[in-house]
Amino acid sequence: MKKDLISVAYLTDKDIFDIFSLTDKLKKNKTKYSKVLAGKTLALIFQKPSNRTRVSFEVGMHQLGGDSVYLSSQEINLGVRESIEDVAKTLSRYVDGIVLRTFAHQNVVELAKYATVPVINGLSDFSHPCQALADVYTVKEKLKKLKGITLAYVGDGNNVCNSLLYACAKAGLNMNVASPKGYEPDGGVFEGAKVLAAKSKAKINLFKNPLEAVKGADVIYTDVWTSMGQEKEAAKRKKVFKDYQINKHLLSFAKKNVLVMHCLPAHRGEEITDEVMDSKNSVVFDQAENRMHVQKAVLIKLLGEKK
Repeated sequence: MKKDLISVAYLTDKDIFDIFSLTDKLKKNKTKYSKVLAGKTLALIFQKPSNRTRVSFEVGMHQLGGDSVYLSSQEINLGVRESIEDVAKTLSRYVDGIVLRTFAHQNVVELAKYATVPVINGLSDFSHPCQALADVYTVKEKLKKLKGITLAYVGDGNNVCNSLLYACAKAGLNMNVASPKGYEPDGGVFEGAKVLAAKSKAKINLFKNPLEAVKGADVIYTDVWTSMGQEKEAAKRKKVFKDYQINKHLLSFAKKNVLVMHCLPAHRGEEITDEVMDSKNSVVFDQAENRMHVQKAVLIKLLGEKK
């Protein structure tokens, strides 16, 4: 984590636990860090709509004493109205950091290549590092440990799943993935995560049957079946994923006090039922809150004064 946060793949286990340690401090004493980024400005380039990512970065930056500038796809038609290289070089003259929420992951890579200020991936079609870091932090916060804990991810092997595989493997958290045929996580990511997991003594497994994946799990995690940009596939995906819903029956195969997580927004009645989403097992909104706290730690690490 020398300059950017593009993917969890580029973080060391020390980077991850340093972020978690700072997050603990930020949650305990918000006022202590209220001026740590005073005079700093963060640019938010969003090609995709957002609730949590935008608000958590804007509010988080404000709580650290800094400012943020929101730039929608209308303001910056990245790579069309102006090249990514030129946007990166120009914004680097104005701001101290850039968050990019985009479709193609290559856009984040290219922006970071030409920017002289830190670039943070706020979501791409391949990776969602801020989400995965907040998720693993939430598990650690709730269960007080990561070693020996098993997270079962049920659903589409998408960008969130890719990032969770890296984050769990590096942090020493076991991860089971249950996806229908053709919707598994990226093969390179999965195999890379298994190699990383061997070093941290964690286990990474892939299942077709969701009931097998959640057996004895401490955490069950899901995401929407149809992500942004896949709307034309919605009807097909509902049929393919119908047996992958997080419901009371599925929970009965996991541990009694299993935690239920969802990165939101949720399509209630599809990938998760109201009964589970609003149950005592759900930590969905604690997880959402932790996005802001973890991202504040990332902002301090990347934009703060280096000792």
